[in-house]
Amino acid sequence: MRTTLQVTSDRLRDPVTAEDHVRGPVDAPVTIVEYADFQCPYCGEAYPNLREVLRQRADTVRLVFRHFPVANVHPYAEMAAETAEAAGARGHFWAIHDWLFDHQEQLDPVHMSLGVQQAGVDADEVSAEVNAHRRLDRVRRDFVGGIRSGVHGAPTFFVNGVRHEAGHALPDLLAAVDRAAGE
Repeated sequence: MRTTLQVTSDRLRDPVTAEDHVRGPVDAPVTIVEYADFQCPYCGEAYPNLREVLRQRADTVRLVFRHFPVANVHPYAEMAAETAEAAGARGHFWAIHDWLFDHQEQLDPVHMSLGVQQAGVDADEVSAEVNAHRRLDRVRRDFVGGIRSGVHGAPTFFVNGVRHEAGHALPDLLAAVDRAAGE
């Protein structure tokens, strides 16, 4: 007998915790939780829009990043997520996060190693952790949390715990933030 974990939902099932990667004010009235894949071109399109939302609504919104690597489509996605976690363990999650999205076409091991160095982290240490899959449990925990919340692909956003069904264009994201801030 095969068991499958599949939940469809319009609500975020796993609340934001201190273990999450958060950008923006901790007490912001609006929280965007993003499930993303570093190699996904749609996530790459959403990335500058999210940065702009954070810039334009600096006191209103915080962004929570969670991993949702679609490894059967994007061969470097899981390794990129593990790399981000290893860098994050050294206080450089957002630096490597930004590098990975800025260099989506260069997510092979050699280029990622250069990105890790540019982020100010010891590339040999990160490489050893990634090769040993020391951070894979964290990546998979995010992924399973996404599945529980009904995430089927990346990017998927939840605004104040409710799935954002509109697009990831800047006007759509700003409208969702403004709506949530007014509630």
